[in-house]
Amino acid sequence: MGIITDVRRDNGESERAGRIDLVGEVLQDVGNEVAAVVSAPGEYVFRAFTKFFEFIGESSILLTRTVRFILAGRIDLRDTVNQMAFIGVASLPIVLVTVAFSGAVLSLYMSQLGVRWGFGGYTGGVIGLSVARELGPVLTAVVVTARSGSAIAAEIGTMKVTEQIDALRALAVSPVQYLVVPRLIAAIVMLPVLTIFSDIIGTVAGYLVAVVNGVAGGGYVSSLKSQVLPSDVVKGLVKTLFFAVVIVIVGAQQGLRTTGGATGVGRSTTSAVVISIVTIYILNFFLAYVMFGGKTAFL
Repeated sequence: MGIITDVRRDNGESERAGRIDLVGEVLQDVGNEVAAVVSAPGEYVFRAFTKFFEFIGESSILLTRTVRFILAGRIDLRDTVNQMAFIGVASLPIVLVTVAFSGAVLSLYMSQLGVRWGFGGYTGGVIGLSVARELGPVLTAVVVTARSGSAIAAEIGTMKVTEQIDALRALAVSPVQYLVVPRLIAAIVMLPVLTIFSDIIGTVAGYLVAVVNGVAGGGYVSSLKSQVLPSDVVKGLVKTLFFAVVIVIVGAQQGLRTTGGATGVGRSTTSAVVISIVTIYILNFFLAYVMFGGKTAFL
């Protein structure tokens, strides 16, 4: 009986130890899951900040190297002219259509309210300032980003995954000098030119819609001349210089870091367009605040 009792006691202790071990394992698993859930936001934020600072660093280095080549006079004029045609001339029709209808829609609302409330004579000034300061520069940059910025990322990304970039380096040719410098110069030259045409077509489209909606043509032109100053147009053109840098540098940076074949090229192209457009809108706010000081349109 003593032996049986000892055996039963040992079995009971073993069962209790097994239950304790099982409970401990369950609690450990639950703790690991809870820790994973709690740490997930921190890991996500950490990865996001890491990618952000990597992007800033790579873009800054790329811009610095590009400026150095430009200052050193290492520019391929023929390739630069070709890029001017691609970025500027080929983008002109879609830029004009986009800005024309944007100015027309703005004039549609403004002229209706102006005629209804008795300040239709200010329509020309409002449309002119809106187009010269914001619609012309920003929409031109967005259209060029969608058309040319995506092409820059796709072209350079394709060269990267097919090892053409490595071939350039093997031939002692800098990819930055060969690929980025002509595109940056072309964008800096052509974006202000495109914006000038955008300002003209946007204002004219606004005039036509305003006249149709009951605004006097003479009042529209008079308000336009009195409210829109040359400095407004010039400051709008200055904005496009910053936008040009964003379009080319972001597109090139995303293209140069492409991996993963055709899928990677598509991913880089999408990222280049999204990042460029978001950056343009953010940068536009700070440029507008610095240039116009938060003043109203009529001060």
